[in-house]
Amino acid sequence: MSQDTVSADGPLTRGAYPELTLHAVLVGYFLGVIIAISIGYASLRLGFSIEGSELAAILGFGILRGILRRRSIVENNVVQTVASAVNGASSGMMFSVPAIFILGYGTEFDPYVLTFGAIAGAFLGIAFIIPLRKQMIDFERLTYPGGVAVASILKSPGAGVQKAMLLVGAALTSGAVYLWSGGANFDLFGWINSVFGSDILPPYLNGVWFLSLMTIGVGFIAGRGGVAFIIGGFVCYWILAPLLDVTGFLPVVDGITVTDPGVLRSTLFRPTGIGMLIGGAVVGVMFAFPLIKSAVSSMQSSAKTESAMSRDEMPIKLLYMAIAGSAVLLTIMAITAHDQVGWARGLMMAILGTLWIWMAGIILSEAIGRTNWSPLSGMTLIAVTLLIIITQAFGGMDTGPAIIAAITVGAATCVAMSQATDLMLDLKTGYLVGATPRMQQMGQFFGAWLGPIVIIGLIFLLAESYEFGSADLPAAQGVALAEMVKGITGGDVPTEKYLAGAALGGLLSALQGGLGITVGLGFYLPFNVVLTYSLGTLLREIADRKKGKVWSENTGIPIAAGLIVGEALVGVGIAASMVWPW
Repeated sequence: MSQDTVSADGPLTRGAYPELTLHAVLVGYFLGVIIAISIGYASLRLGFSIEGSELAAILGFGILRGILRRRSIVENNVVQTVASAVNGASSGMMFSVPAIFILGYGTEFDPYVLTFGAIAGAFLGIAFIIPLRKQMIDFERLTYPGGVAVASILKSPGAGVQKAMLLVGAALTSGAVYLWSGGANFDLFGWINSVFGSDILPPYLNGVWFLSLMTIGVGFIAGRGGVAFIIGGFVCYWILAPLLDVTGFLPVVDGITVTDPGVLRSTLFRPTGIGMLIGGAVVGVMFAFPLIKSAVSSMQSSAKTESAMSRDEMPIKLLYMAIAGSAVLLTIMAITAHDQVGWARGLMMAILGTLWIWMAGIILSEAIGRTNWSPLSGMTLIAVTLLIIITQAFGGMDTGPAIIAAITVGAATCVAMSQATDLMLDLKTGYLVGATPRMQQMGQFFGAWLGPIVIIGLIFLLAESYEFGSADLPAAQGVALAEMVKGITGGDVPTEKYLAGAALGGLLSALQGGLGITVGLGFYLPFNVVLTYSLGTLLREIADRKKGKVWSENTGIPIAAGLIVGEALVGVGIAASMVWPW
């Protein structure tokens, strides 16, 4: 076995191949910020997040090999590890923090406390999951399809630079198109009615298309995995609405039958979709609980295996120190989240948060390793629910402060869970390309602190420019969390629609993991997004059939990823220009 040595390439290399180097960390930071902003913005527009490791691996080749002329695959593996660690905060915080703004408390929470809490949560999630690497990857050989996909990119260095060029070219195109269109819509059915001079197509059919290459790119990457999301939207406007019209059950507002698709969405489909998100997430978590037995067994086996503390792993004492230090920071964050929290509540919230991070991180890592599906939003919903119960346990705490404290600690746990699953995906990639686990684990710690800082800045920028929960930024997961919180604290919510949606979402998730959430997103999100997204899915299907899956993976996906990055960065740039003090 080759020995670790100190070299000019960086602090530690393995044999002749640079691995954890200064180049790798800095390039990882640069790409991580770009990817976190892009995917964070896209998740607010589309209601779900995508994995950033493939993006980082493709762009990493373009910089390391194309510009810096460095040829180490394991060094590029560290680049994507650091970059995806930075991006780990995007889904964790975008699923939770916008709820504070949606509920009207955007100016009443401390962003510094929340950010440091998210960093502490990220370190906790990483430290808790590292001891399971040996068992889950080396012994159980869990699949981790996302990690396998990134490994395939890293193993094709000749095509890496070409993929990066395709991605950058598509990003420039997407950004230019968004500058031209401004995220406008095209009403196809309205245009048809105007051509024929009559309303031959009823308005509730909704033929409005969102002019967005980013949305097409996300649909292409998701492929068949996004079909359920598309079906949810089409069912609302092209099946349910006509049926309600024929049977005379369309909603009536102020004595007038509703046929406008926007009003139908706000009064019927949106609340039903929120219920489906919550019901699907909760049932998904319930079905994931059997994984606890396997996960606990993994930890026991890992503890008994001497190699788990070998030279290839981070020293277990350092992990204990990271866990202890992060738990202390989480406690301080919980206590200082609001001046009404106090020591007793804060300590209980921190203990619950720490235990939930440990348990949920294990469940999610097992789930994504076996099924490539992670019920992250469901885990977050349950965590916030339990935290709100704690805030109300002793009385004397107002609703606003209770919500702020619960979502603040909940955001930290969500980031922790996201980091745990991301690290296991990256470690699977490293296992397949011959990387040193310790180098990747250190790279994950190096990247995890930066993500919360970038994302909290992005959230405030977007909050100044747009409105969370609006057509510009639907923030589906944040709205679902906000509605659930309002229901718990006695808010005025359409309970019957939420319950009906929750029952349907739970049933669908019981039939297939994650199905209730994806169909529910189709109900919840504006139909113009669903229609445009369906174009991306259709293009992926055509490409797979006509060009072959190899072409889709080597050419189509880099182009689709560029479409996401270009529009997202321009969209964030426009938001920045709106608040910049010119």
